[in-house]
Amino acid sequence: MKLHEYQARRLLADAGIPVPEGDVAATPAEAEAIARRLGRPVMVKAQVHVGGRGKAGGVKCAENPAAAKMLARAILAMELKGLAVRRVLVTAAEQVVAESYVGIILDRATKKPVIMVSPAGGVEIEEVAAKTPEQIHKLHVDPVVGLRPYQARNLAYKLYRDPGQARQAADVIAKLYDVFWNADASLAEINPLIANAQGEVIALDAKIDIDDNGLYRRPHIAALRDLEAEAPTEAEARAADLSYVKLDGAIGCIVNGAGLAMATMDLVKRYGGEPANFLDIGGSSSPAKVVSAMKIILSDPNVQSVLINIFGGITRCDDVAKGIVDAFERFDPTVPVVIRLTGTNEREAAAILATMDLPCAETLDDAVKKAIALAQTPVAV
Repeated sequence: MKLHEYQARRLLADAGIPVPEGDVAATPAEAEAIARRLGRPVMVKAQVHVGGRGKAGGVKCAENPAAAKMLARAILAMELKGLAVRRVLVTAAEQVVAESYVGIILDRATKKPVIMVSPAGGVEIEEVAAKTPEQIHKLHVDPVVGLRPYQARNLAYKLYRDPGQARQAADVIAKLYDVFWNADASLAEINPLIANAQGEVIALDAKIDIDDNGLYRRPHIAALRDLEAEAPTEAEARAADLSYVKLDGAIGCIVNGAGLAMATMDLVKRYGGEPANFLDIGGSSSPAKVVSAMKIILSDPNVQSVLINIFGGITRCDDVAKGIVDAFERFDPTVPVVIRLTGTNEREAAAILATMDLPCAETLDDAVKKAIALAQTPVAV
């Protein structure tokens, strides 16, 4: 689950991390009122779950309340990467003397949180990693022991030489780790962490992603989910108890099991295709889940073929086949569908699909190659 910047900065502020004064606005008039209350130049920032807001014109500086109102009106009318801007964050503008980066992610290889800091802040960390990797410093944190004060100080001195600023940065790093841990986050990032003209170290921007698996024990975090800001298909998938992530390719994938779904996507790429999504129907044999999955996949205009790959263990192939037949009767797909069912009750599944003249591919390699070939062939309507 992604948090908006205004939500993330509240978590930081609650933890004692300095952030610029400000508030969120849903109308130009509200933005003007916030700017008037602050009584100084402000930043007006689009609140959407996408990166590159500044480059897209979603972050602007306003010298006075009237300008804040005008800019808020323009930004609230924008659409960034397909998502409508419904709120703007209005914060006091800071005079930036130095910018740095602090981020924490979960390193699945070591099964530990890893803190990354860089004195090159204000730009995407991927760009820093590609051009000047020597400017990125990492620390894996033992989750049993936690982050020790001396470790935070060592990282802070990678960012600021001034002892006062380094002490402030160490305090921010330690508190950001607490936020990361206590929110069950998969990512907590401050970019940039700035030093202003008064020598104060302030979190100018914040990004936090939450591990959905931890939401059941963090109801105050779960309450922050903004369904309007999420892709409709992802919200629909969650309601249907499906694991779904939209991608940019043309091969729609319906698979059971996260590992098999990843392997299927890898095979699609190996044979020259691009997956349009990750979609795991899980271990359930519910035909209704298959119907929901087909509906979501077919609603993506980028999908040029659908690949269904089921390895029946707990999941029964005949139940999946019933869901496929039901989906064909309901939606009458206009894109080709390639099916591979193997495992529990695969013979019964083949018989069910034969009633609709829907043959199964013999192997996964055959299915993937066929799905890619069909996606490149125009379909007569």
